[in-house]
Amino acid sequence: MLKAVKVPLDEIYIPTDRRKTLDGGKVEVLAESILEEGLNKPIQVRQGKGRYVLVTGLHRLEALRSLGENTADAYIVAARQF
Repeated sequence: MLKAVKVPLDEIYIPTDRRKTLDGGKVEVLAESILEEGLNKPIQVRQGKGRYVLVTGLHRLEALRSLGENTADAYIVAARQF
């Protein structure tokens, strides 16, 4: 079972193709939910070259940023092998 760890937000790289899918409305709704209930599902990142790369959780990540958070609970997953 994966264990969530705290990851600094400024060390997470968001791939360009993922940034294009950002919906500000979803970010606002998630930010309100996080304030009321906390983060229910950690984001997923993988190790990159000296940083973390976002795998899933763009809207959760941006909601945390909008709330002024410096870290996020994250699962560190392995990169896909082709």
